[in-house]
Order: sequence, then C-alpha cells, then structure tokens
Amino acid sequence: MATKQIRKNGHGANAAALRSLPVPLYHQIFLLLRDEIISGQRPLGTLVPTEQELSRIYGVSRITTRRALDELAQSRLVERKRGVGTRVIFQPPSPPIEASIEHALESLLTLGRNTKVELVELIEEEAEAPVTYSLALQPREKVIRAVRIRWLEGQPLGCVVSYVPSRLGASFTRAELESTPMLRLLEMAGMKIGTASQTVSATTADATLANMLDVEIRAPILRITRTVYNEAGEAILFTLARYRSDRYQIRLDLHSFGDGREAGRRS
Repeated sequence: MATKQIRKNGHGANAAALRSLPVPLYHQIFLLLRDEIISGQRPLGTLVPTEQELSRIYGVSRITTRRALDELAQSRLVERKRGVGTRVIFQPPSPPIEASIEHALESLLTLGRNTKVELVELIEEEAEAPVTYSLALQPREKVIRAVRIRWLEGQPLGCVVSYVPSRLGASFTRAELESTPMLRLLEMAGMKIGTASQTVSATTADATLANMLDVEIRAPILRITRTVYNEAGEAILFTLARYRSDRYQIRLDLHSFGDGREAGRRS
C-alpha cells in the first residue's frame, strides 16, 4: 500500500463518543445495534456480539451491554437463548426495489466527480462482524478501510467508509482516494464491476459523526450501505455512507418495467 498509515484499530474512540452524549450508555449501544440490524448489516439469523464482546468494544460493563441486548429482544429484533447466544430475528417488511446497475453506478461516479473529498483515515485491520458478512470474509481476515468526508460548496456533505478485502491486492494512494471515486479505482486495478446491492435507512448522528459533518448530536442522517460485486459474483467493496439529510436526497424515477430507465440519483 502506498500510503503507510496502517495501525491497530482501538476502541477508545467508541467509549469516548458514547460517554459524550446525554443518553444512557445501554440505550446508545441498543441504537447502534438496532441500526445495523434494520439496515441489513446484521441479517436474519446472524449472531450479535456477546455481552463480553460488546463490553470490550465499547469499554462498558456487562450490566450495560446486557441491558442493551435485552432492549433489542424486547423490540423483537433479536432472540436470546442460553448456550446459543443472541440471534437476529428481524425480517425486512418488504422486498428491495430493483434498479439498473449501470445507471446507479454512473450516478455514484458523477457524485464522486462533483464533490471534494478529504481522506481522514486509511488503515488495514481485521474486519468486524457486519463487514465480514457483507464481504463474505473468513474470520480475522483483513480489509483496507478508507474513511473520507465529502464536501460540497464548502460544507461537509457526508462521511463515507469503504472496505476492500486486502487479499484482492488493491493499492491506493492518498492522492488517488481524494481525487478518484472508489469504483473507478477498482476498475483501474483491473476489477470488473458486476452488480451491487444497496440499503437506505435513517439514523442519527453520534458525537463523532456530528463533529465530522458539522451538525448537532442526534441530527437526522441518511444512511446508505452498499456491497459491490465483480462479474464473478465476488464481493469486492462494502461501503457505509452517512449523509446530512438537509443536504442530500435520493430520488427514484419509476417507469414501466422493461424500459431500462429506472435509476436512483442525488438531488
């Protein structure tokens, strides 16, 4: 990798961000896990981290993480069984909307060209559970994680976190990540883009994201998760994008099936 900012990803920032909010710690952890479940990052049937694992990740007591998991169970998002663990039971209420991948990817490339990008972090790390599932990785497999802020007209538009499996051998420089859309970089690395799946949901800004995007804590945020596959069906990119709802919209132009004009775009 040309940019050498490889380091271990500690969890101190998670704990500090949680404690900066005037909301009980257990409820904040509940909200984070709830968003991951509803957005599809933790799909039906997958296991949620244990009380002990969550305690380590967020730097809180097991009593706190137990209350968070209990609240998930009370909301009928997970099922808790002794000796088995906490398993996701939430199912999306409706099937996904289908759209043309050619139009969708072109829209993403246009967005990349029309906004300024600031690279905040570039590291190699072991993938955590949601990323491992989305990219079909082996346990403890490593990914390259790039955190970027998109700016439009002098103001932050959104925070985009991209994950690429290290085994693909892709190499990115800081200059490339600040000037070229990730999809284009993958194509330049010889990868053929095939299909993509995308989930759009609503969430709120925690202390860290609020500081990045210059919004109030708990401000409404548009959350987009996207997995991109190559022509062989292998997942090559997972992206978590969170945009300011006052500056970003998604519009779908719906037409009759078969005319090839369905497309999503920013407006």
